[in-house]
Amino acid sequence: MSDDTLRRIAEALERLSPAPLPAPDFSADAFVWHLGPERLDPVEKVAHVDLSLLIGVNRARDTLLENTLRFAQGLPANNALLWGARGMGKSSLVKAVHAEVLRRGLPLKIVEMQREDLPSVSRLLNHLRRADARFVLFCDDLSFSHDDQHYKSLKAVLDGGIEGRPDNVLFYATSNRRHLMPRDMIENERSSAINPAEAVEEKVSLSDRFGLWLGFHPCSQDEYLEMIRGYCAAHDLHLPEDQLRAEAIEWQATRGARSGRVAWQFFTDLAGRHGVRI
Repeated sequence: MSDDTLRRIAEALERLSPAPLPAPDFSADAFVWHLGPERLDPVEKVAHVDLSLLIGVNRARDTLLENTLRFAQGLPANNALLWGARGMGKSSLVKAVHAEVLRRGLPLKIVEMQREDLPSVSRLLNHLRRADARFVLFCDDLSFSHDDQHYKSLKAVLDGGIEGRPDNVLFYATSNRRHLMPRDMIENERSSAINPAEAVEEKVSLSDRFGLWLGFHPCSQDEYLEMIRGYCAAHDLHLPEDQLRAEAIEWQATRGARSGRVAWQFFTDLAGRHGVRI
C-alpha cells in the first residue's frame, strides 16, 4: 500500500474521529460552539442592546434578570424558555440580561450553540462541567419538526440523563412555539394515534422541563411608539412628536406588523437619515 493511500486513510479516520478538543481558554465572557472541528470560539464583543431599551416586556425582563442573577451568585435557578411572537426581543433579552449581570460585577459567561449542533451537546457540557466558571448555554430559535430527533439530545442539558445538568450550566432557549413543535402537528398526532396522550408526550414534555416559561406577545401601537421614543432618547435624536409618530406609523404600515424588531428597523432608518451614529 502506497504512502499516499495510507495518508488518505489516516485523514479519513481523523475526520470520522477527530482529536479531542483541548481544554478551552475561558478568559472571555462569551463563546460560540462550532463543529468541524469542535471548538469554542471566543466573542470579543457581544451584540446587545441596553436592558432599559427593551420596552413592553417588563415582566419577562424582571423575571429573567432575577433568575440569572441568582445563578451568577451560585444560588439555585431555572432553565428558561422564551417563547412567542417574532421580533419581540426574546434573544435580545437574553443577551441584554447577560450584559447587565456583568455590569453589576458578577462573573457569568454565555455560550451560544445552534439547534443543528445539539447532538454534540454532551461533549460541550463535559468541557463546561470542568471549568471554574458559570455558563448560560443559549440556543436561539429552537423548534423541532415531526421526524426531528435532535430534541433527545437536549434532555441532557435539562434534567434528564444519569449525570444531569452540570451545576455551573443554565440553559436558555428562544422559540416561536410554546411546546417547541407546531400546534397542527400535535393535533394530527393525537388524532391518528392509538393512544393520543402518549403520541406527543415525549416531545411536549421537553418544554415542561423548563422551569421558566416567559411569553412574548405582539405589542400595541403605544408600546411600539414607546420603543422608538426610547431609542431616540438614548441616542439623542430629537424630532417633533407629531412628525415622529406619523413616520413611525407609516413605517409599520408598510411592514404590516408591529414589533420590537420593526421599531428598531425604523429607528435605524431614522438615525441614518438624520446623520446619527448608533
